[in-house]
Amino acid sequence: MRLFEDMTQARPFIKWVGGKTQLLDEVRKSLPRDFASRKHVTYVEPFVGGGAVMFWILQAYPNIERAVINDINPDLICTYRVIKENVNELIAELSRIQDEYIPLVVDDRKSYFMDKRAYFNTKQATPVETAALFIFLNRTCFNGLYRVNSKGEFNVPHGKYANPRICDADNLRACSYVLQRVEILCGDFAETGRYAGPHTLYYFDPPYKPITETSSFTSYAKEGFNDDEQIRLRDFCDQISKEMALFVASNSDPKNVNPTETFFDSLYNHFIIKRVSAARMINSDASGRGAISELMISNVVNA
Repeated sequence: MRLFEDMTQARPFIKWVGGKTQLLDEVRKSLPRDFASRKHVTYVEPFVGGGAVMFWILQAYPNIERAVINDINPDLICTYRVIKENVNELIAELSRIQDEYIPLVVDDRKSYFMDKRAYFNTKQATPVETAALFIFLNRTCFNGLYRVNSKGEFNVPHGKYANPRICDADNLRACSYVLQRVEILCGDFAETGRYAGPHTLYYFDPPYKPITETSSFTSYAKEGFNDDEQIRLRDFCDQISKEMALFVASNSDPKNVNPTETFFDSLYNHFIIKRVSAARMINSDASGRGAISELMISNVVNA
């Protein structure tokens, strides 16, 4: 079976800090050996983010009959729904924005970006406009970050990219094709518990636990995701495991900074914990970029 040749057919339509494209092979290794031959599989991703794992797994494993994605970010979920249901209208709007933005000089680009960011934050845009603005801001903001303030307003500054690809029509259509198989939810991750069962696979990629005082550079949602939420996610893994569902989860490894830190090792001590190598792509200090370990946690015993 070709796992990676087909991956480029549909790929994440946004840049996403912490996206799992580089860890797809580790996710594959964490699946049951017979996963490709299992029948009536449901795939659930409660923190979909940029969707790297979702787009890959749905194209790599045609035996997945049903997929459910969820996220607490309403603008992100709006964008997924528009791509699924109104991709041609979205492409037209993105093409218009791209044609307006690309010819501008640097200062005018920044003004254009700030105007679009302000309108996006009014929450008065139509769903198609919201999706187009979400992608435009992602493609032209600093480092492709997604960060909101306590009011839930997107506040990442303008980035200085020479020729950003704002409208990738071919990929958006490919994503739309894949999403026809997907139920799209917006809410708390625990609401996906109703899909747990013997034929269900969950993949969790929650907001990572900061491993240093300065590494929490982005607030993904105004509600935050602190240690209490990490514990609640562990409890949810216990719950779905009792329903015979399988899960694979990713998270940061605090031992990169403090070898005596046992937060996740203690929290998930009754599950399987692996440390895998990942590249740290976002760091204000170039010397802080490079390979670090991340955690892969699962209840799959024969991977």
